[in-house]
Amino acid sequence: MRKVLLVEDESSVVSFVLRGLTEAGYAVTVALDGNQGLQMALTGDYHMIILDIMLPGMNGLEVCKQIRKQNRKVAILMLTALGTAENVVLGLETGADDYLVKPFKFIELLARIKTLLRRSESGVATEEDPDVYRFADVELNDTTKTVIRNGETITCTSTEYRLLLLLMKSPRKVFSRAEILEDVWGVNFEMNTNVVDVYVNYLRKKLEVNGLPRLIHTVIGMGYVLKNE
Repeated sequence: MRKVLLVEDESSVVSFVLRGLTEAGYAVTVALDGNQGLQMALTGDYHMIILDIMLPGMNGLEVCKQIRKQNRKVAILMLTALGTAENVVLGLETGADDYLVKPFKFIELLARIKTLLRRSESGVATEEDPDVYRFADVELNDTTKTVIRNGETITCTSTEYRLLLLLMKSPRKVFSRAEILEDVWGVNFEMNTNVVDVYVNYLRKKLEVNGLPRLIHTVIGMGYVLKNE
């Protein structure tokens, strides 16, 4: 049985999510503030953490940041009543895998959870021969989940890694934002979301450290492409 930690202080949301996930076969533990949620996340063994941003004690952004310092694998879904792009970006920057804006339908929450769990479980390394992709001075090993550019290791979040893997598998192909959303996130986001642009910028900053040339290019009106200039 998959174990889920819900860190949420709104009683109506707790009741709604707890009832729905329990009926769907998940084992749910609840923390009512940020400090308790962080302690439980660091000492418990959970497959998934659902984390509200606005929490008493310690806000969800800081909780997520602290969790990621010790656990980069657990799936984290942020809940927020603050649907502005700035707040969404802050949540993703702290290490969240996905976000959901309140109010939401339970069927949408369940779909996001299933996608994140399937993604995290499929990301486990195997003993098979490494599946290595190379482009320019970038090497991506899909068995060890490592990225190296110009001889230096690049530390990527799970979402950044999946985005780069998609581009590395088909260099010089132009991917639309819709294609990237479908492949990397596995669900249909609202098309006005800027999550793709946010993550492309994250990857660019990491890949272009120390003035290395840009490899991920914008094709105006079309999407993004991995290529040498």
